[in-house]
Amino acid sequence: MADFSGQAGMRGYFAPSRFEADVYDCETTGEIPKDLDGAFYRLHPDWLYPPNPPDDIPLASDGYMSMFRFRGGVVDYKGRYVRTERFERQMSARRQLYGYYRNPFTDDPGVRDPEHPQRRTTANTTPVAHAGVLYATKEDGLPHRIDPNTLETIGPTDFGGAWKSQAFTAHPKIDPVTGEMAAFGYEASGLCSKDVFLAIFDRTGAVTREWRFEVPYTSMLHDMALTREHVIIPGGGCVTSLERLHEGKTHWAWDSSKPSYYGVIPRDGEAKDIRWFLGPERAVVHTANARTEGSKVILEAPAADANPWPWFEDLAGGQFTAPRNTLRRITFDLDSKDDRCTEEVLFEQPVTSFTRVDDRRLGLPYRYIYVQYFDLDRPSRAGSHPQLRYGANSFGRFDILTGELKSCFGGETHMLQEPSFVPRPGSSEEGDGWLIGTAHNPAEMRAELMIVDAPTMQEVARVILPFRNATQVHGAWFGAGELPLA
Repeated sequence: MADFSGQAGMRGYFAPSRFEADVYDCETTGEIPKDLDGAFYRLHPDWLYPPNPPDDIPLASDGYMSMFRFRGGVVDYKGRYVRTERFERQMSARRQLYGYYRNPFTDDPGVRDPEHPQRRTTANTTPVAHAGVLYATKEDGLPHRIDPNTLETIGPTDFGGAWKSQAFTAHPKIDPVTGEMAAFGYEASGLCSKDVFLAIFDRTGAVTREWRFEVPYTSMLHDMALTREHVIIPGGGCVTSLERLHEGKTHWAWDSSKPSYYGVIPRDGEAKDIRWFLGPERAVVHTANARTEGSKVILEAPAADANPWPWFEDLAGGQFTAPRNTLRRITFDLDSKDDRCTEEVLFEQPVTSFTRVDDRRLGLPYRYIYVQYFDLDRPSRAGSHPQLRYGANSFGRFDILTGELKSCFGGETHMLQEPSFVPRPGSSEEGDGWLIGTAHNPAEMRAELMIVDAPTMQEVARVILPFRNATQVHGAWFGAGELPLA
């Protein structure tokens, strides 16, 4: 039985939604740009059944994909659960069968399978499209193919046996010049293993290059960055072990004594050519962009100096205090014999760890980084909604050349989520287009989708849903030419 009454933090606006929906010709404010032709997909964690143990973390929630289909100034909405093996088994049992986040030893005996942890994935993190195929991804399992029009789950894929890892990153990167996709899986051969599998897919979706290597120590490798010549994979801080899992704990803990590390992999090299650079205690959860300039590889990303995860225990026993994320430039000198990276802060303004760029500039010289952040100078009534205190009320466009910040305020009681950049049809100029991102409105118990003119950072329209929509992990826009949209 689905009884959420005793679950902390699962009441009111932020309670699990637990329904699938279609909304045709959505209510809007302002004017939807008529040349927007494509779909904005969101992946959100949404518990089908209450977690067991009750203190399991949101990252373990079932995956739910929603779609806002834009065409001719009209927007239709669709929302469906990702029908993973885990989801289907719970539906059959009519109860929660899975234990702590990424710990199969805590699962119900009928589904417990530590040798194949990828089978318990919820596919709840990032919508990804490549070679005309839409995927729901999460870094603890294989990607699930999704019908881009109906959101029907087609099923998990190992790309015809070419993918040689139990897991697949939630953040593959696509080279805008070649159309190639770089992706990796960590803990590739099993729980707590140090090995990583990295592969390059060509524009048709076929694997053309692959690497297998070990990291300095097993850690969360959530995101990556791509340049024309290199792949960069950041890690550090989070630790795990089989002993920890056998003790019945969540997968990760934070060890402040561990250095951060960055693997810099030449795209035309071999595993032996990888350089490992070390840094101080850092959390680089997401990246913005990167480029190679001569012998230097330059990464820009939001970074924090301590544990950013309120759900992961500090092995030193410290109480969680949310650290400041600031945008930083991290440089790796390939000519240096010193394996320490250098770091500089680009902006003192604290931001969330969610950053986006104009993907047509991925791996190339670029100018703008888009984030969401909390503007303290704006009026806010977030105190009446405790969950909003850790959210954001504004979208920001940071200019890394001039240091200028332009922002768009979402509302006094609204919580904004990661914006996605949408290019203006017919324009190749960086940043010419729109930002699209969710604005949660607990005051009116509904979700709204903001459309912002990216050059001016002025709001032009909103899509209004007649209900609250679960908070997302990530969202992504794909144009009608990228997916076979009806």
